[in-house]
Amino acid sequence: MVTIHTTSGKRGALTVDFPQQEQDLITGQKPSDHCAVVGVISNEQAYGYLVSSLKSLQHRGQESAGIAAYDGSMMKLKKGMGLVSDVFNEKENPISGNVGIGHTRYSTMGTKTLENAGPFVVSSASGYLAISHNGEITNAEQLSEELKKRGATFSTSSDTEVMLMELSKEIAENGVANGMKIAMSKLKGAYSAAFMIDDRLFAIRDPMGIRPLILGKTGNTYVVASESCVMDVLGGETIRDVLPGEVVEITPIGPKRILIASSRVEAHCMFEYVYFARPDSIIDNIEVFETRIKLGRVLADESMVEADVVIPVPDSGRAQALGYSQRSGIVYSEGLIKNRYSGRTFIMPSQVQRTASIKMKLNAIRSVVEGKRIILVDDSIVRGNTMRHIVMLLRKAGATEVHVRIGSPEIIAPCYFGVDMKTKDQFIARGKTNQEITEEIGADSLAYISIDGLVKSIGMPKQNLCLSCLTGEYPVNIPGEKYLYQKDLTNY
Repeated sequence: MVTIHTTSGKRGALTVDFPQQEQDLITGQKPSDHCAVVGVISNEQAYGYLVSSLKSLQHRGQESAGIAAYDGSMMKLKKGMGLVSDVFNEKENPISGNVGIGHTRYSTMGTKTLENAGPFVVSSASGYLAISHNGEITNAEQLSEELKKRGATFSTSSDTEVMLMELSKEIAENGVANGMKIAMSKLKGAYSAAFMIDDRLFAIRDPMGIRPLILGKTGNTYVVASESCVMDVLGGETIRDVLPGEVVEITPIGPKRILIASSRVEAHCMFEYVYFARPDSIIDNIEVFETRIKLGRVLADESMVEADVVIPVPDSGRAQALGYSQRSGIVYSEGLIKNRYSGRTFIMPSQVQRTASIKMKLNAIRSVVEGKRIILVDDSIVRGNTMRHIVMLLRKAGATEVHVRIGSPEIIAPCYFGVDMKTKDQFIARGKTNQEITEEIGADSLAYISIDGLVKSIGMPKQNLCLSCLTGEYPVNIPGEKYLYQKDLTNY
């Protein structure tokens, strides 16, 4: 164990176990969500529930993993770089405590270092405070400067630490409920969080509900998690979604609302339904798999083309391809095989190595592809590198035509709410015509689902969805960007 000294307050230092850090991770070809969060309160040890939950949410972040648990007198924290199974394995002694939180990370704000990995813990006048956060605080820099003027010190570049320090300050000055309410009024952007004050566990969701958060139960154990699939893995049941703007304390006898900070708008991230969430999850009462089937059906309605076979890009395009096949009547087949043991492209330190890794990851089934007109279905295109390679792969396997169909509209603008899409010039669809993109990826034709088709497929009112990366209009006032609800557009 390594002892880390935190801010002065009620308690002393907390104990932290830092395994050896791996090399820096590199952004992959698809957009990646910021992270996953989980919290557990039980009448038995929380560690096993936390590890199982994090494994079921591994798709939301593979850069680092961590767990913090309160053992009755001390908050213990262990985190490391890599997958959950790399950081927490059977050879390691479990962290004791009946209450704990866990985190997996794919960074979108702050550097890719172990210090920025979650959860974050601080010792304060209110007790030990710990947080796991999914999303991104858009005014983190401003809040950080204000906190520094009041004497706060920061050991990381993460917006999650800013959120924790803001909560710590307000709770110490105003009590738990009022302190959280005041902190939430200052925090802008996206945050779904599992939060602890000693042995008290809370679920917090931002007023717009940008990122998902659910409450569940298995036996006498209560859980807060990013997705409902956690409860299926644990053999339990989902109680409900945490509402936008809601703070819930999860007690040994169940969840109890502390407050709800209302907002005039909701802005649920459309990418949760298109790509991020596991297909077996239900988010805000909408099943992800069924949504993706609908996306494929609407995509077929909007962009039918004569072909012999519908092929998905594994694994992300499967449900959309199945929906396209159902509506079009064109046979569905697995035409691309994914090598699951080839390594992860996002940890490759150069574009050359990432491209080589992509080639190792996918291979075409010649009997399905040769001599056929292919409809290739995927959930999204960001940079276009992967799609260009896949189209070339199918042509080398004998495809006579490759028609690319995408189950989301064109991505043209950065995300500031927890997705690793920050640079405007990284989007292949920005400033290019459909024909130019088609030629760049080497396809015979290309079509995206329309924004209206996307909204119809999700089944949520358009005004309740965050479509910022598709429209360039944001539900939060971002400096230099168009504010969706601003009356005077002279600044733009």
